[in-house]
This record gives sequence, structure tokens and C-alpha cells, in this order.
Amino acid sequence: MMVVRKAVLRTRTRRLVASSALVTVFVGMASIGWAQESATNETTKLQTIVVEGKSSRVVGPDPSIVAKDTATGTKTDTPIIDVPASVSVITQKELEQRHVESLQQAVAYTSSVLADEFGNDDRYDYIRIRGFDQTALGTYRDGLTARIPAWFTASRLEPYGLQRVEVLKGSTSTLFGLNAPGGLVNAITKRPQDEKHGEVYTSYGNGTKEIGADFGGPIDPEGVWSYRLTTLAKDGDLGWDYSNDDRFYIAPALTISPDDGTSLTILTDYYKRDGTGARGFPTGADIDIDTFLGEPDFNRFNTKQGDVGYQFEHEINDNLTFRSNGRYTHLDLDYAEVYGASLDPTADRTAFSVDGRSNRYVIDNQLEYDTSWGGTESKTLVGVDYANDNTRENILFGTAGPIDIYNPSYCGLSCIDLGPYVNWKVKQQALGIYAQEQLTFDDRWIVTAGGRWDRVRTRADYFDGVTAPDDDTASAFTKRLGLTYKINPNLAAYANYSESFQPLVTPSANGYALQGGLKPQRGKQYEVGLKYQPDSFDGLFTVAAFDITQTNVPSNITPLIQQQIGKVGVRGIEFEGKAAIADNLNLTLAYSYWDAEIREDGIGGNVGNRPSRVPRHLASAWLDYTFLGEGQRGDLTLGGGVRYVGQTYGDDTNTVSIGGYTTVDAAVSYKVTKEVTLAVNATNLFDRKYIATSYFGTEYYGDRRKVIGTLKYTW
Repeated sequence: MMVVRKAVLRTRTRRLVASSALVTVFVGMASIGWAQESATNETTKLQTIVVEGKSSRVVGPDPSIVAKDTATGTKTDTPIIDVPASVSVITQKELEQRHVESLQQAVAYTSSVLADEFGNDDRYDYIRIRGFDQTALGTYRDGLTARIPAWFTASRLEPYGLQRVEVLKGSTSTLFGLNAPGGLVNAITKRPQDEKHGEVYTSYGNGTKEIGADFGGPIDPEGVWSYRLTTLAKDGDLGWDYSNDDRFYIAPALTISPDDGTSLTILTDYYKRDGTGARGFPTGADIDIDTFLGEPDFNRFNTKQGDVGYQFEHEINDNLTFRSNGRYTHLDLDYAEVYGASLDPTADRTAFSVDGRSNRYVIDNQLEYDTSWGGTESKTLVGVDYANDNTRENILFGTAGPIDIYNPSYCGLSCIDLGPYVNWKVKQQALGIYAQEQLTFDDRWIVTAGGRWDRVRTRADYFDGVTAPDDDTASAFTKRLGLTYKINPNLAAYANYSESFQPLVTPSANGYALQGGLKPQRGKQYEVGLKYQPDSFDGLFTVAAFDITQTNVPSNITPLIQQQIGKVGVRGIEFEGKAAIADNLNLTLAYSYWDAEIREDGIGGNVGNRPSRVPRHLASAWLDYTFLGEGQRGDLTLGGGVRYVGQTYGDDTNTVSIGGYTTVDAAVSYKVTKEVTLAVNATNLFDRKYIATSYFGTEYYGDRRKVIGTLKYTW
């Protein structure tokens, strides 16, 4: 929806006529000054009205925790209830209520999503969807990939810069290309709004001293030009000895809308983050979980990232719309780690450092044609996307002196011995051509069918100049077929079949990069479900059952070397409910059951076992209630949540069992005045000590309790 301000009727009419061709984007921009000048003499004042248009993309911000529409489920603006797949949306209001500090926290209350599986290792956003690891390929920003093509150099997202997070579950390659079969996470960047707005805040608490601001709105009276500026600075840590979490983020954005059918948004940002590497303990060690077993003067995980992107949309005519989205990302990584302390106080530790640099260009061009005849509505989408990743990592491997884990004494830089560097380079080009048809019959039956062809060319140089014999090229055609039946306007049943395609780039057991060593992974999914959207309150309830099979699945021989084990399957059910009741009660419920099994095993002995780090049960619930203020008393909101992760195994042999755990979060906020809010948020409220996972003899504990107070002023 788009709010159209008091405007000049004559000027607006000229602009609508001008939208008949793409080139008028630039003509309209050039004529802005003339239009404003002519408006001073000949005007007709209109009342504020609401107009529905394709240029108003479904990206938020949303008025409540419940989203009604999505642009991720089909790459077209579609009601969630009509999409033949499970889609979960975390709105900006929910992100703010829970004071989310990472993408992992954002999706923590989402069904069929396991987040933070490596606990206090916060180098990356570790996310598993429907039992499959999505960390390397499954993160998107504004519909464009933010994949990790190499070992270490990867982008991270700042949650304060987001106005929505969407999770599309199931095999998604038909629209998005390279991906695992569990699904993907699409983060929506804050962009300019039609109305003037602003906020400034400061937060203080465990490991947090932070200030930030977010403001913007129209620049000119007609709202053709609008802007937004989002920024924060944080001096923080992760609650552990010698940990670090310092951040600086600034994101200017500009939107130009010369007419109702045309818009161009420029999204830029700079993000500097000084962090900490992995924090693990040797299996069986009974020590304080605050203990640091690296080297304080050496260990670090620091990134500098710059992005320049755009979102362009133009209505060529009433039926045909062109969209083009693109982004360039440059990322620098400065990473150093001493790890591998053992129960033996005389054993050396492992050390390495990484100097990484990555450049990525990604673009997605789409053409959408909408029409109808008789009782049938048609929405046709065709598109071409292209991603070019160029990553270089200079890696030094070596050793560090021993340490007594029960009485650590650090030896400093002098005890670290790093050998000759390894120059690891990955160049990857991925081209995808896709098409999708959405047919609606009699307002009840919705058929969604699509296909996509991908071609991926990869060249990897690694291990001190050893190179795969040729540029590795892989291609695939993936399909998707879905059917939605609207039992009534509020209740829909759906079924779908979808496929995934996931080439990998990592050293394999035979010494070559994938695809020369390991074959691309392929996935198939069958899914059925029900969605209910009540009339009496703002809510969305979804239940789904799925069966996913992935072939050519790799397993780690060492933390860096992989070999394919064959086939993995996950059957499961999931339930999710979100409701905003009576404007002062919010409820989120989620439960997931995963029956995961290694069905074929290229190594031997693991058939029938559960894959490592895949729980059977996930459950969560969040409730907040607002006591509405009266007289001089402001609104008081109390909220709390419970999250449960079931038992997992630390290996595919199922010999290392990790118990399930439950954590509790809480939130309270008070409206001091209409503009001023005071809030306190707590994660892991009772400071539950638990092991999140085990990985090659190293155990990772969960994050400690964190309590943060925030004072915010809005206008």
C-alpha cells in the first residue's frame, strides 16, 4: 500500500502517462523541479487516499508481529496464505520487542529453525532449517544471495539495520538457485518510508554500551525524494573472559519515486565489527565456562564490510512490471585463533591466522505479467540472476605453546609459531534463468509452477598453489509445483513438490575442490500443510508435514576435509502460530519434530543413524501483554519466552550424545511519555549452563545470561 499525499492533480496525471516506458524514470527525475514550480499557480487539492500499486513492495515495516504478505515465497507480492509453502516472518516490531542482536536471535522463535547450534561461537549466523545446515548458502539480503563461497570470509548482518526477516522453508532452488533443501532466510534492509519518522536510543547492560539512531522521511513536499539514515555504535563483549563485540554501523538510503509506478531505492552501508573467534572446551573438562584457553593478544575475528545496492521497479503498463535488484559487497577479514587446548597440560595448541578479502556482485532482473480472463487470474514471472564471487584468503597454520586448562597462564605472541602461508582463492560465477506461473481459478484454487536452470563455474586454488585441474562447472534444472485450495477466505490447504541444487567449494578427501572431488548435492521435498488466518484478530497459524531427501551429502573427516556419505532424509511436522490479540496481547508458538536419518553411507557403519547436530524436537513460546496506561501512567508491557532444543549427537556415529536444554527470555517496557520508552531485555534469564554441541572433541557452551536496558526517544 502507498500513501499519496496532497498533490497536484495535473502534475500527477502527467507522471502517470510518463510511466509507459522504462526510460521515463530518468525523464521523470529531470522534470521534478519543473513540476514543483508549475504547481504553485494551478493546483487542485485532494484528500489523502490509499492506492494499491505494484510499486509498493511487501517488505514491511508491519504494524504488528503478524505479517500478511510476502515477496520471498514466490518472488512476487503474494498473501502468505496463498503460498504453497511454509513461510515465517519476523516483523520489525518483534525484532524490537526482543531486542534482537543477531540474525540467530531473530529466528530463534521460528518453527523448524535451529539457531545458535554452536552456542558461544558467534563468528557466523549458524542456522539449520528442517534439519539441514543453511549457514553457507541460506542467507539472503533483499532477495539477493549473501553466501559463503570459501572457508572463513563471510558477511554478517546487523539486525538494527533490518525491518523484516523472512524464512522460506523447503527446497527453494527453483527461484533462488544454489541452496540446501531446508530453506533460506531473507533479511529485508530498512529503507525510506513515506512518512517522517525518527528515533534515538542508548542501551547499557551485560557486555553492552550502545547508542543508535534511525530517522528519515520525504525530502520534497510531493514525496518524490525520501531518505533514511540508520546508525549505531557499540562497545561490547559476549560475556566471556577476553571476548569482544564492538560494532559500528551506518546505512544511508535514498528512494526516488517520480510516479506511482516507478521507484528506485539506493541502499548503502558500512559495517565494522571487532569480534571473537570460536570458544570451545575439550570434552570431559570440568572447568569454569568463563575460562579462556586461547591467547588474549592474538585471538580475534574482525570484519569490515561495505555494501552498495539498489531496488528498482517500473510499471511498463497496467499488466507488465519490470524489477531489477543488485548489490556490490566488499569484505575484509582479520582473523586469528589459538585453540585446541587439551586435558594434557604439556600438549601444544593449534594456531592459525587468516587475512581474507571478498568481492561480490549480484543482480536479479525480473519481468512480471499479470492478467485475467473469465474466472482465472494469471501471474507470470520470468527472471535472470547472476552472482560473481571472488574471495582470497591468506592462511598461516602453526602451533602455540601448551596451557593448563585448570590454571591457565598465557604465553603471548612469543609462543605462537606460524608456518608458510597458504593462498586459498575461490572464484565462482553463478547464472540462473527461472520462470514461474501462478494461476488462480475461481478465487479458490491456486496453482504455482516453476522451473530454473543454473550454471555454476568455480575455480579454486588452495594448499600452497595446488589447483583443481580445470575450472569446475556444474549445471542443473530444478522444478517446483504447488497447489493451494482456499477452503474459505481464512483457511487454506496446500501441497508442493520442490527441488534443490547445492554445489560446494571445499577441499575433499581426494585433494581437489568440489566439483572435481565432491559432486553437487541434490534435494527433493514433498510437503502438505494448512494455514488459518482468523477474522476476529490479527493472526496466522500454520501446520505442515514434509519429507526431504538430499543426496551427495558430505561429512567431515577433519574440521577442514570432507567426504561424501551418500543420502540423508528428514521427515517432520511443524506448527507455528502468531497472534496480535486486542492490540495489547502478542503470542508466538512453535513446535517442530524432525525424524532425520542417514539413509546411505559412503563411509560405512552410519546407515540408520541420526546426522550430527540434528535434534528431534524443537519448541518455543513467547507471550507479552500490555497494561494500557491511564491518566499519568504510561503503557506497561511484560513479556517472556521459553525455548527448548532436544537431544543431539556430536557425530554421525551417534557415540557422543548432547542433552537437550531449555532457556528462558524476558522483556519489560514502560512508556514514560508518548515519545520516551524504557525497556529491559534478558536472554537466558536464569543463566542456564548447557552444552550446545560437540564437534571433533570440542564442546561449545551456550551463551550466558545477558540483561540490557534501553532508553529510546521517538518522533
